[in-house]
Amino acid sequence: MASLREHLVLEQVIRDLRIQKEISRQNWQRLRDVFGNRFDNAWRLVTENRVKKYVFKPSGRTLWVAIGNNAEYMIYSHAGYCGCSDFYFRVLDEEKAYCYHLLAQKLAEALEHFDLIAEDDEAYDSLTAIWKRYSVMD
Repeated sequence: MASLREHLVLEQVIRDLRIQKEISRQNWQRLRDVFGNRFDNAWRLVTENRVKKYVFKPSGRTLWVAIGNNAEYMIYSHAGYCGCSDFYFRVLDEEKAYCYHLLAQKLAEALEHFDLIAEDDEAYDSLTAIWKRYSVMD
């Protein structure tokens, strides 16, 4: 049930963020109450510009990367996937709805506060290979 509550609260806050482009005190507190330390860690990634959106050209393929404490983690936002071990051990087991990297990506996207990086399609395979190695090392 914690997982469902996390989803619902984040959806509501994201709607507000997309309109207001900043986080209200009330939404800040809601996120802290529901996510605790995960929100603190996610917010740090957002404010320190450690969320990156890669857009590959000419295909338009998009990948997100969150630079965590130990590695860079590949995120497929539409699939709700992150390559970190917390995702595998807590999110897939439905103990939590989001790892803090995925939470950071959702917040950064809603606030439009991320680094946008354009790459050629030829770089896709080599970059994803690097990020996949990081997820194994976590």
